[in-house]
Amino acid sequence: MRMAILGVLAPLASTAPALAAQTVADAPPSWAFSADPPAVQPASRPPDDGVPKHVAGSAVALTLAQTRDPFNIPDWHPSDHPAAPDIVMHGRKPAVLACGYCHLPNGQGRPENASLAGLPADYILQQIRDLRSGARKSSVSDLKPPALMVGIAKAVSDEDVEKAAAYFASIKPRPWIRVVETETVPRTHIAGFMLVADASGTAEPIGQRIVETPENLGQTELRDSESGFVAYVPKGSIAEGERLAKTGSGKSTACVACHGPDLRGIGSTPALAGRSPSYLVRQLYDIRHGARGGPSNELMQSVVRNLNQDDFIAVAAYAASRSP
Repeated sequence: MRMAILGVLAPLASTAPALAAQTVADAPPSWAFSADPPAVQPASRPPDDGVPKHVAGSAVALTLAQTRDPFNIPDWHPSDHPAAPDIVMHGRKPAVLACGYCHLPNGQGRPENASLAGLPADYILQQIRDLRSGARKSSVSDLKPPALMVGIAKAVSDEDVEKAAAYFASIKPRPWIRVVETETVPRTHIAGFMLVADASGTAEPIGQRIVETPENLGQTELRDSESGFVAYVPKGSIAEGERLAKTGSGKSTACVACHGPDLRGIGSTPALAGRSPSYLVRQLYDIRHGARGGPSNELMQSVVRNLNQDDFIAVAAYAASRSP
């Protein structure tokens, strides 16, 4: 299963218009395409109180304003990644945000984008070309974060892209997402383009969805590159995903045929193991519905043609549960 992995922000409000050909049951799942409602747009974030903040395991101190600067990104753990090129840490004003602001300086990424750590450099370069050409986009045209990534791809220089691609390809991915099979999950709402547990602590049935949320919301909001996520998935989904990944279950080509027996990638084919299941579902959905094309997705379009959203959940749950 050849799958595009380069991270872009891909949120979608539950009220966003679906593609005309989609049925209600096949509409983009709001739990995977998480868009902030107007009440939690950046303007409503707590103002900077000027007090230096700290995260576990770091001697760095930063104010809220410093953690929110996309041209001088918060680097809480400078020793956990190689020396990064300027494009990763500072971007290029005014239009090219630092790569490490969204994807984190160690490339681990967040549910609203993707982990770039360890992706083949050639693969990353192809994704930028696809974003520039229009071959890669979101299923819903008016989503702001994908549009932002398209703008960055068009504004960034080839030299900077090559430097960033080589940098992220050099980093070994690490365990980042704890996958838990369950029947109930914390009630969540959307904030910061991800699912966040309600303060009430109320639980609700998981249904057929994946609920991916920060392990420590406070640390995540400070963009701590060592504070990961937990992904709650339906019971039985990992085993079903393993069957699909290893055999295709009569519906598709086995994922392992292209992505390797451990889903850690082969050559220029990207790894799936240990990556955000929310992100993986978004990409499968976009490929199946024609929003993602380009050379790296030509094979994938036929692979996902007969898969439904339940299949996407199962494959993503299994892949995320594997060691990267």
